[in-house]
Amino acid sequence: MGETTKIAISAGIQVGGSLFTPEQFAKIGSVVGTDAKIEMTPFKQLYAEVPHERRDVIKEELERYDLEVYPAGFVTKSLIACNFCKGAEEAGLDSARSLNTAIAGIETPTPLKIGYAGCALGTSEPLLKDISVVKMRDTFDIYVGGEPKGLKTSFAKLLISGLTEDKLVPAVTALIHFYKAHAKGKEKFSKFVDRVSLERLRQIAG
Repeated sequence: MGETTKIAISAGIQVGGSLFTPEQFAKIGSVVGTDAKIEMTPFKQLYAEVPHERRDVIKEELERYDLEVYPAGFVTKSLIACNFCKGAEEAGLDSARSLNTAIAGIETPTPLKIGYAGCALGTSEPLLKDISVVKMRDTFDIYVGGEPKGLKTSFAKLLISGLTEDKLVPAVTALIHFYKAHAKGKEKFSKFVDRVSLERLRQIAG
């Protein structure tokens, strides 16, 4: 067997959450092969190992079925969003899709999980993510530093409130790139937040 690489597959951000069609599942099975192992991750992506030389071809085939394909490993994961139970417009579906396009697949010191909730119900558990966005009526709040693993879990802290839609993507991408540039080795984002301070991150997010 030749060299393999792992890809991350997601169903895209939509009302109802992470919904796959039978056709999409069939396509995934046919392109990765009958011997492939497909893993369901905690961040709503499917991981699959594929031949390295066929990675780009497989990516194109899956994308034709409205699937999204990203790198696996030490990158920003695709946006972990809610089910938009308040409706696409009220919960900010377009804003979530724009944010996902901007952040998914950026190389980072450790895997980075970005959450999105369309209202204060927070069904996507935003306060347990590295960076989270919560839509509050017509503006957005950003939280940072959630830690869901281990025996010392912690909730993300409020960084910015009342952010307008046009400033959302620049603020989140600024935080990601600042972390990428200034983390110490494989420093977890929650540890990075504690070390750098909320005040400094507020300056970066602007």
